[in-house]
Order: sequence, then C-alpha cells, then structure tokens
Amino acid sequence: MTTDATGFAPVQPVGQAPSGTDEGAVLADISGMLRALLEDYGLDEAEIGRETTFHDDLELESIDLVALSGSLREHYGDRVNFAEFVAELELDEIIALTVGQLVDHVVESLRATEAG
Repeated sequence: MTTDATGFAPVQPVGQAPSGTDEGAVLADISGMLRALLEDYGLDEAEIGRETTFHDDLELESIDLVALSGSLREHYGDRVNFAEFVAELELDEIIALTVGQLVDHVVESLRATEAG
C-alpha cells in the first residue's frame, strides 16, 4: 500500500469508484481469467488488452465463454451476469465482442450494485 508523507494511505477522492470497480483492476482480473482458459491451449502468453476480441484474437469457442462466465461468477458473485450481458447481443456483436466491452460491463455492474 502506498503512503503519503505522513505515513498514512491517501484517502480516496470523493466521487471516484473504489478500486474494485477500477477499469484497470477489472481488466487485470479478466486477463487473468482468460490466461487460465488459454493455458489449456498453450496460448497463455497471448497479448490481452481492451481491443482484444474473444473470437478472432483469442479464438475462444462458446464453451470457453461458458467457462469464462463461471470464472466471472466465482470472482464477482451475482453482481456480474455475463449470460444476461451476452443474451442482449446479436450474433455478429458476440463474434466481435472485445475484452474492453466486457470490462465496461463488469465495471458498470459492480458500480450499480455498490450504488444500490
């Protein structure tokens, strides 16, 4: 933990989301989940960023998305519903789905549960 000159951790500014809903932290969480999935294929060193697509870049199949959904539920609980998110998309949107879109969904879901 980083501390300031007084030796205390800085107070989070009012209006900022807690670190659990920070986009960078969520991206790191999701990247870790994807690396665990890709490890089975020997692709755990793949570059994963916001623009990375699940289909074209990571070559994930629908069964992999089911496994990712389980990982998200295990990590975030009922606060994030991946199946509901995907159900709202058209097939071509699912094929073009990026890691960044999922990160945004997770962040929005977490912030909604914290606010409510």
